[in-house]
Amino acid sequence: MNFIDKLERAIAQNNTLLILALDPNPEMIPQGEKVEDWLALIIEKTQDKVCAYKPTLGFYQAMGESGFALLQNILQLIPARIPIILDAKHGDLNTSTLVAKTVFEKWGIDGITINPLSGQDQAAPFLLHPDKTVFVTCRTSNPTASMIQDYPHATSPLYLELVREAQKWGTSEQVALEIGTNDANILRTVRQNAPERLILSRSLWNSTEIAPLIAAGLNHHGSGLLIPVPQDFLRQETLEDSMIDLNQNINAIRQDVAKKDQICQIWTSDVCFLTDHPHQDLILQLYDLDCILFGDYIQASGEKFPYYIDLRKIISQPQIFQQVLNAYSEILQTLTFDRIAGIPYGALPTATGLSLRLHHPMIYPRKEVKAHGTRRVIEGHFELGETVVVIDDILISGKSAIEGAEKIESQGLNVEDIVVFIDHEKGVKDRLKAKGYNAHSVLKISEINQTLYEAGRISPEQYKLLTHE
Repeated sequence: MNFIDKLERAIAQNNTLLILALDPNPEMIPQGEKVEDWLALIIEKTQDKVCAYKPTLGFYQAMGESGFALLQNILQLIPARIPIILDAKHGDLNTSTLVAKTVFEKWGIDGITINPLSGQDQAAPFLLHPDKTVFVTCRTSNPTASMIQDYPHATSPLYLELVREAQKWGTSEQVALEIGTNDANILRTVRQNAPERLILSRSLWNSTEIAPLIAAGLNHHGSGLLIPVPQDFLRQETLEDSMIDLNQNINAIRQDVAKKDQICQIWTSDVCFLTDHPHQDLILQLYDLDCILFGDYIQASGEKFPYYIDLRKIISQPQIFQQVLNAYSEILQTLTFDRIAGIPYGALPTATGLSLRLHHPMIYPRKEVKAHGTRRVIEGHFELGETVVVIDDILISGKSAIEGAEKIESQGLNVEDIVVFIDHEKGVKDRLKAKGYNAHSVLKISEINQTLYEAGRISPEQYKLLTHE
């Protein structure tokens, strides 16, 4: 069971969005109380009142060897049905692969917070565990951090750029956000820019107006926001009663938000075709979302095309992303392979989604091999001699797909098939065949052109441009 499924079950079972920090914080521990006994008692009192627990790694690290032993014991006390998020704020590239393996495989933790400033490379080793979730810390409530987080100005602050960028790194099941603020406007802006993402909130209780703040962070269904239990509750003899009252107030806010959104907005086709293409609705949706643009564009290969295709937007549109994954899956189910490999960076979210859907483990070839650390060419676990199917987004010259496949083969793996979403044609599949790879595509650029023209989405001049391209 992946993190999101486990979380949703816990939310439904306990009817709460509350999460609780399990920290050996010296300021919180009652005088004379043994740390482990105190934490065990908190778990016993709250396991039916939270949807997740969140131990902070730093507190345990500060205790040295005994702290790690304590953490192991505490993790064992948490019921298996309740997900665990390790608040680590991990930010070191060199150790990310080892940390991911330890936290997810050895400790059995379900999610982790990371620092995003190293970019997608920081998240990638954690994303290789498709049933886990990475919480990207995009904003904190530290007053002195505003000089950095709000740079260069309030209309386009750095933290909001991090929110937008992090969504390109993986699916909504794998990449969530951590936001620290007591400003409802900030939380509302984040939600508007990340409508489908799970948000782990911080510092809510520094606000005097809690209801507007919580409402701003909830999605249209009255969920999607994890709310921390105030730390001062842990000092109270009436911990359980205080949590019950708090949860009732939060659930009332959730109900109000959900009632305001009774209409489900679903894209429907406004065109009647004389001949049907199996993916005609998907083509129209991609065009309507500006994933297909017309004009003079320089491609990554240096060539100049009269159009540009940007598929990164689909990961923020779950309805369309599901259709894209379905289309890929139809092809993959006809192939034989042991592992799925995504070509960085555009195809990594798609490869992750396919790994989750088809229950095949994922790896990926590094775009640039590090000159430090493990110097891995391939990230992820694999066995020599296994067969790997390569996933890419667009086939223009075939260069990135071939380079990725060759890196994979250089590590003792076999590549027979390369699957892409869009084939620009012009003989690229034949070039891949000459290299020994079978190329498969969901769509051809000629099919996209014809469908858009018949639907009246493009002009005769644009149609001719693509026809002669």
